[in-house]
Amino acid sequence: MKKKVILLLILTFTAFTGAFAQRFAYVDSDYILKHIPDYISVQKQLSAQSEQWQKEADARFKEIDRLYKAYQADQVLMTPDMKKRREAEIVGKEKEAKDFQRQKFGPDGELAQKSTSLIKPIQDKVSKAIQAVAESENLDMIFDKNSEVLMLYANPRYNKSDDVITRLGLKPGTFAK
Repeated sequence: MKKKVILLLILTFTAFTGAFAQRFAYVDSDYILKHIPDYISVQKQLSAQSEQWQKEADARFKEIDRLYKAYQADQVLMTPDMKKRREAEIVGKEKEAKDFQRQKFGPDGELAQKSTSLIKPIQDKVSKAIQAVAESENLDMIFDKNSEVLMLYANPRYNKSDDVITRLGLKPGTFAK
């Protein structure tokens, strides 16, 4: 009789805790994004634009350096008025170069704005695919392996990255080149 009561308690406890069990999974967002040709194309486009602007910024600073060296070489022969004009020119160009850098590369600069406008639609598409996978598999939460959430261990059977890639209409396991 005692064994039956204990067995009944174990079964009841198991059923009770099973009713409240939550289902978790994770995805690897970097892995998913590497499978999206549009994302790779956007990254190349942003990189090319960044390189072009960086070359332009470097050229501006080289010009400032050239002006400063010429100023130092000619300084002995200049009148005080000429010195002030040349110094003002160098300081003005340096300010312009720094403003250019901030305008292009700053937190609210053109590169950041362009990145946001091009990548947000891709992120939204991935987010919808993740939500669809979660709903279709009755998952309560999906974590991103690459986010700030600390994940000390993740069983690979809970990795839903390939499911998200498939939901996006792409083929998992091969990176777009």
